[in-house]
Amino acid sequence: MQIDKLRGKQLDQFFDAILSLNNREECYQFFDDITTMSEVHSIAQRLQVAKMLSEGLTYNLIEKETKASTATISRVRRCINYGSDGYKLVLDRLSEEE
Repeated sequence: MQIDKLRGKQLDQFFDAILSLNNREECYQFFDDITTMSEVHSIAQRLQVAKMLSEGLTYNLIEKETKASTATISRVRRCINYGSDGYKLVLDRLSEEE
């Protein structure tokens, strides 16, 4: 995993902070304080791109609907195909909730 290079007390504390959030409103509060609008938008956009890719949608449709660049779409596709299965884990859990 690429993120292993950052593994340590700081990142553990960050992830523990996220895991301590109890609901969507707390997430809004925390991420409003800890990220810029651009950062949180990029993260949310990547998740949407991953969802659409997993549904088999085309780059053109994804680009049009999400406003993500083809470079972002390609990067997300690479992570889905060769990454740590984080997108798959989250998307599977989200689909179970629906």
